[in-house]
Amino acid sequence: MKKQLTHISPLRAGIVLGVLYGLLGLVFVPFFLLAAIFGSKAGALAAFGGVFFAILFPVLYAVAGFIGGIIAAAIYNLVAKWTGGLEFEVRDVSPAA
Repeated sequence: MKKQLTHISPLRAGIVLGVLYGLLGLVFVPFFLLAAIFGSKAGALAAFGGVFFAILFPVLYAVAGFIGGIIAAAIYNLVAKWTGGLEFEVRDVSPAA
């Protein structure tokens, strides 16, 4: 059965992508903490910078994902009006017992 995706709620897309990007941003935290550990030998400022970015990066990444999701969904909705949207196929599956 073919279906068309003609509208995406920008706010919902922003929330989903904001959370997704925030979680993906957590992947970088260990690297920033390692930089802080090795940077502590270079000085307190370098160590502080690594810890600071370990905390700040996932938050900034989540905000960027939220804003990007809203913009992307709005642009998709505009383009979908002109083109009919994405077409995909779905099938019903029986629930696992």
